[in-house]
Amino acid sequence: MPADTPNRVHAVLVVRPDGRTPAAFHLRRSLAALGQQSRSVDTLTVVVCGGDDHLFEVADAGRPDVILRAPASTGFAAAVAQATDDLGDGVVWLLAQDTAPEPDALARLLGALERSPSVAFVAPKLVRWDDRSEIVSLGVGMTRFGRSVGLADDELDQGQHDAREDVLGTDVRGILIRADAWKRLGGLDRGLAGADEGLDLGVRARLAGGRVSLVPSALVAVAGDGVAGLPVPLTPQRRRRTAYAVRLAQLHRRLVYAPAPAVPLHWLTILPLAVWRTIADLARKQPGRIAPEWAAAAVALVGFASVWRGRRRLRNARTASWALLAPLRTSQAELRERLDDEPEVAIGGHRRSDLRFFSGGGAWLVLAALVGSIAAFPALLAWPVLGGGALQPLATTVGQLWNDAAFGQRALGLATIGPADPFAAVVAVLGSLSPWAPSRALVLLWIAALPLAALGGWFAATRVTERSGLRLLGGAVWALAPTFVIALMQGRPTGVILHLLLPWLFYAGSVAHRSWAGAGAASILLAAVLATAPSLAPAMALIWIGAVLLAVFGRAGHGVARLIWALVPTIALALPLVWHSLAGGSAWSLVADPGVPWPGPQVAADAAGRALLAAGIPTPDLAGWAALLPEGPTWWVPLLSVPLALLALAAPLTQRWAVGTGLLVVTALGLATAFAAAGVSVQFIQSLTVPLWPGTALSLAWLGALGGALVALDAGLAPRVALVRGVAAALVFGCAVVLALPSLTAFTRGAATLANGPASTLPAFVAAEGREDPDVGTIVLTPQADSGVAAQVVWGASETIGGQTTLLSARTEPTAQDAELARLAADLVTPSSEDVVAQLGESGIGFILLAPATPPETDAARTVRLSAMTALGQRETLVVVGDTAKGELWRVVDEVAERPGEPASVSTIAWWIAAAQLVVFGIALLLAVPTGASLRQARRTPRIVGPHWQEGR
Repeated sequence: MPADTPNRVHAVLVVRPDGRTPAAFHLRRSLAALGQQSRSVDTLTVVVCGGDDHLFEVADAGRPDVILRAPASTGFAAAVAQATDDLGDGVVWLLAQDTAPEPDALARLLGALERSPSVAFVAPKLVRWDDRSEIVSLGVGMTRFGRSVGLADDELDQGQHDAREDVLGTDVRGILIRADAWKRLGGLDRGLAGADEGLDLGVRARLAGGRVSLVPSALVAVAGDGVAGLPVPLTPQRRRRTAYAVRLAQLHRRLVYAPAPAVPLHWLTILPLAVWRTIADLARKQPGRIAPEWAAAAVALVGFASVWRGRRRLRNARTASWALLAPLRTSQAELRERLDDEPEVAIGGHRRSDLRFFSGGGAWLVLAALVGSIAAFPALLAWPVLGGGALQPLATTVGQLWNDAAFGQRALGLATIGPADPFAAVVAVLGSLSPWAPSRALVLLWIAALPLAALGGWFAATRVTERSGLRLLGGAVWALAPTFVIALMQGRPTGVILHLLLPWLFYAGSVAHRSWAGAGAASILLAAVLATAPSLAPAMALIWIGAVLLAVFGRAGHGVARLIWALVPTIALALPLVWHSLAGGSAWSLVADPGVPWPGPQVAADAAGRALLAAGIPTPDLAGWAALLPEGPTWWVPLLSVPLALLALAAPLTQRWAVGTGLLVVTALGLATAFAAAGVSVQFIQSLTVPLWPGTALSLAWLGALGGALVALDAGLAPRVALVRGVAAALVFGCAVVLALPSLTAFTRGAATLANGPASTLPAFVAAEGREDPDVGTIVLTPQADSGVAAQVVWGASETIGGQTTLLSARTEPTAQDAELARLAADLVTPSSEDVVAQLGESGIGFILLAPATPPETDAARTVRLSAMTALGQRETLVVVGDTAKGELWRVVDEVAERPGEPASVSTIAWWIAAAQLVVFGIALLLAVPTGASLRQARRTPRIVGPHWQEGR
C-alpha cells in the first residue's frame, strides 16, 4: 500500500445524544482537548446526529470548519463516511463526543505514522474518562473462529503493554489513518453495527499490504457513550445492546471473510449455532445473552446486501494472503491467560471464607446421623419394599414411572384421562435412581433420610452463620424436627421428601437474587417442594412476592429477573393440573396432599390441637410421649419447643434484624398454613374423608424458627457472654433430642406404622400378569362399615405412589364414569344378569378382587362381603382364583378386550406438555449446574445472607 507523507490532519468528530450523560457535557471537554493539542488539527468536521439546537450550539462554539447534520439513527460508520466524502490528502483522525485526547496525543500519533511508511493507521491508548490509570483498550486481537479479544481491556496501566506495537486491529476511537488508505479500504463497514469496526479495518489494512501500529504514549480518554465503539455496560439495556452488536459483528465478519463457496454453509449454520450458543449461555449462567443472540442471528440471516458490500470492499483492497494474519491471531493459550480470573481476588474488599465441612465437623454430623438411622431402622436394609401408612410400591420399570408422570390415562379409575399430579414426577426422579428396582429407592431414602436431613440442615445453616458449632446445631436440630421423625415412623413420603428439600431450597433461594446458578437450583427445588406439598403454595407465593419487592425497592431492581425465573418450572409442572382443576370447578383439589390418601392420626382443629401445632407437633399423641408414658405426666412435652421459639423471637432484635425478621415471617407463614390446614378435608378414600396433613407446613415453620434461632445465637450475644451461647445451643439441642426420642425408638418398640412391603397391593397372580402387561385391569371391591361397597379400578401390577391422582381422590362431584363404575359394582355384588361381566371384559377388566373390610370389620361389612362372595361365586363367566392375602380373587372367563386407548388428541396434548416441561427444566438444569466461572463468581460474594442491608447488590 503506498504511503503518503501525512501533512494535513482532518479530524472527524461525531456527536449523538444517546448516552447516559448529556452529550453536551462530553462534547465540551472533547472540543477543549482538541483546542489544546500541541499539533493542532488542520480541518475539523463535526457531525451532529440528531439532538436539539443546544447541542448544535455547543458544537458550533468549538469553531469547527464544517458542521453536518444527520438523522439520529445514523451510526458512527455512516457519519464518518458522510464527513469524508470529499477527503483530500493527509490523514483522518476519528473521534467522538466522548474522546478527549491528551495535549500531545496528535503529535505522537503523527510522529509514529511518519516514522513507519508501511503503517496504514495508528491507534492511541484509550483510558477511562475519569481515571487515566485504567486502560479501556490497547489493541484488539481475533481468535481462529473470529472472536474479537481485547488485548489489554480494563487493566491498570503500569506500562506493561507499552512495548507492543504491531497488532491485528484496534478500537476505532482515536485512530489516525492515512487518507489514501482510508479511500482504498472503503472506510468503516456499516454492517458491523458499531462493534469491531477497528478490528475489521485492521484486517483489511493488513490484507491490503499495510500495518497497524499502537502508540501507547498517546493517551485518549473515553467515556463509553457508545457513539463510537461499544457503550460501557452499566445497565441491562446496554449489556444487551453490546451483546447484540458483538455477535452481529462476528457473524457479519464470518460471512464477509469466508471463501465464496463456504458462504452458503456459514449462512446455514447461523440458526444451529444460535441454538447451541443458547444452551452454552444457559450453562454459563448468562441468559441475558439469549435474546441478543437470536436478534443478531435474525439480522445476519437477511443481511445479504451488507455482506455483499463488505465482500466487495474486501476484494477491491486485498493484495495479500490470509496466511499473513496467522501470527497476529490470538491463540487459545493467550485467550485463557487473558480471560482467566484469579479466584481468590476479593471484589469490593470481600473474600469468602472456607466452607469447613470436614474441619468444622459437618462430615462427623452426617456420619453420626447415619449411625442413628441404622439404629432406628435396624431391619430396613432387608426390606425390598416399604409399606404402611401412606406408602405403596413404586412402578416396576422406569418407563412406567415416567408414564405415570405424563398427561394421559391414569393408572386408577375406569377410564380416567387427564394430567398427572406433579408429585408423580418427583416419584419418577426418585425411582429412576434405582432403575433395576424402583421401590428399593424408597427404602434407601428412608435409611438415608436422617443423614440427608442433617446434611441439608448443615448447609442451610451456612447461609446464616460462619460458626462451626452453630452449623452443627442447625444440622442436628433440623434432622430431629418432630414433624420429620414422625413422618418417618408413620410412613408419610411427602412429609419426608419435603423436609429433605426445604433446607436446600433455602440454601439456593436465599442467593437466587444474585446468582443465576442459585436461581436455577431454587427454581427446580421450588417446583419439587410445591409438587410434594401443594398446601404450601400460598406461603411460598407470599415469600416470593416479598423477595421481589425487596429486590425492586431495596436493590434497585437487581435480581428481579432471576426471582421471576424461580417460578417458571413450578408453573410449567403444575399448569396442566391447575388448568384441568379450575376448568372442572374443583379448585380445592389443588391443595390436596399428593400420593396415597391416608387418614392417619392428626391433631384436632381446636385450641389444644393448635397449641400442639404451635409447638411443632402434628400428632395428638404428643410426638409419641403419650404412648411412651401412658400413666405419667406429659404436659411438659410442648414446652420443649420453647427455647427454640424464644431465640427465634429474639432474632429481629439483633444487629442482623432484617434476616431475623424475614425468618420470623417464614415461621409465621408456616404456622398459619398449619392452622389453616388442620381439620380441613379435600380428599376421600372409600367412605372416609382424608384431612390435610399439617406436618409439611410445620416443616416450613421449623425452618424459619431454626434459622432465626441461629441468627440470635450468632449475632445477638456479646463476646464477653460467649458462654451463654454454648448453654443456649446445648439446651436447644437437648430439647430436640428429647422431643424426637419416642419417634426414633418407635420402630424398635413395634409402635411404628412403617411395615415391610407389600410388593403389590394386588394378589400375586394379578401382579405377575400386570408386570407383563400394564393394561391388565382389576376392579377392587371393598365392603364398608355402613353396608356399602367401595369400588376402584387398578391397572397393571399394583397401585403405586406415582399412579395416585387427586383427579379421583379429591373429586367431589360424580362423573359419568363414576356412575358407570358404581353400577358395575352394584351389579357384581348382587344377583343380576351376566351382562355385567361381559361389560367388564369390554372395558379391559379381567379380574375382580373382593378385598377385606378395614378392620375391625363391622357386622354390616361382613354381611356385604358374604353376600358379594355368594353373588360372584354363582356367575359362570367368572373363575375363582382363590383366597389370597389381599382378598378373594375371580378371573373373567370370556375374552377380555384391550384397555381402550387414548384419543389421538390426548397423545398430541401429552407430547406438547412433555416437550414444554422438558425444555423448561432443561433450562433450569443448565442454569443450576455450576461452572468454573460461576464458582469463581460465587467465591466473590458472601456465603451468609443479609449481613448488611445492601448485601448482594
